[in-house]
Amino acid sequence: MSSTGIFWIREDFRIENNPALSYATQNHENVIALYIYNNNDFDKKREAQKWWVSKSLESLEKELSEFKINLEIVKGDEIEIFSKFNKKDKISVYWNKIYEPDVINKGKKIRDIFIKNEISYKYFKGNILTEFQDVTKNDGTPFKVFTPFWRNAEQIYLNQPPSKNYTVKKKTKKVSYFKKCIEAKNILPKNNWYKKFEKYWKVSENDSKKILKNLIDNKIKDYGTSRDIPSIEGTSKLSPYIKHGQIHVSSIWKKCSEIKSKGIGYRKYVNELGWREFSHSLINYFPEFLKGNYRKEFDKFPWVKNEKFLKAWKNGLTGYPIVDAGMRELYETGWMHNRIRMVVGSFLVKHLRINWIEGEKHFRNCLLDFNKANNVAQWQWVAGCGADAAPYFRIFNPILQGEKFDKEGLYVKRWIPELEKVPSKYIHKPWEMDLKYQEAIKTIIGKNYPKPIVIHEEARAAALQAFQYLKKS
Repeated sequence: MSSTGIFWIREDFRIENNPALSYATQNHENVIALYIYNNNDFDKKREAQKWWVSKSLESLEKELSEFKINLEIVKGDEIEIFSKFNKKDKISVYWNKIYEPDVINKGKKIRDIFIKNEISYKYFKGNILTEFQDVTKNDGTPFKVFTPFWRNAEQIYLNQPPSKNYTVKKKTKKVSYFKKCIEAKNILPKNNWYKKFEKYWKVSENDSKKILKNLIDNKIKDYGTSRDIPSIEGTSKLSPYIKHGQIHVSSIWKKCSEIKSKGIGYRKYVNELGWREFSHSLINYFPEFLKGNYRKEFDKFPWVKNEKFLKAWKNGLTGYPIVDAGMRELYETGWMHNRIRMVVGSFLVKHLRINWIEGEKHFRNCLLDFNKANNVAQWQWVAGCGADAAPYFRIFNPILQGEKFDKEGLYVKRWIPELEKVPSKYIHKPWEMDLKYQEAIKTIIGKNYPKPIVIHEEARAAALQAFQYLKKS
């Protein structure tokens, strides 16, 4: 136990249920927690997540300090940094897996470096219930449809032996290893738009536990219906914490399994975990899924390039309140209600016929809970070009979606204050208000709030026509 163990942090900002951290503290006298900030992974791609990572590092540093473990943040490329390690350093490196093809490939290169330089290393199961390669059909091929995948994955997970109790052993002193370390605040985006996030989020492992407890105690029984109502806190809002590993999905599963009365709310929520597992399976078995259409016939789809419409969509200025409310919620909070994600996604790819890749890029940059597998899978599901996707001709009507899930317009009015005085009868179609009434409430459509950039019926017809072209090609 004379050597130093390095816990390499990636997406595992927690103490509990952390195999790599536990192993390092159990097997080494000295332990250092290392986070490598590679700006190429973030700049102009994941700007919102810079804030969450910065806050995660701040809270984890305090938590690790209680165990006499030093957190060191190094800026650079992982391969270059690890290439400098050699046998005489007497160090061992431990990490938890991430299930993304590019990350896996980089991990292989790093392992080759360690083997060449005689560096001891060990990696552990990541933030997932079941390893994707363990869930296959009887013939060994991967599932392409969610329901049979999840039915099998659940059984495999349930049949696994109970996970170990990964305890963290307190050290006697803090030690340092790396030079030129940076502070957590150095990771923050240059643009201060992220400062609004602090109104909506508390970032720590302990906060994730509180949110989970609230889910189990108060939300999950009604989750089947409440999850679709954007004006209430009906969803768990655990997704950013899962993404960054403040909590492990097995901890969530365990708490869910302890519920005595497992109604439809329980099943609906657990299925959300299943979709996450399914998405990771898809991108690993079909890595081309990350770069383009899973259904290759969509490569010939007549997408429209319209920067004006794309900008209006991003800024929440399409003239469709439920769409605009969602896009403004995203920019304000770094998160968007799941029902609304489907609505705004459908609007982009079907009403505007703009390639889903543009939407995926924007979400990647703005979402605090951005997960590569989930984001691509959700966008391809909406666009109709993914595995087990919604058919293209399923076009969400933004007016009817608003009237069904935001009947009184509470969600819309929260994010679009210029529509505050619009009665619920017109809140999802304010252009139908008489001009004199618009003037009376000082909400002129086309002045105080934009007119619809496309007409729903016309846009729907154009989308269906484009789909017919696809079938002929």
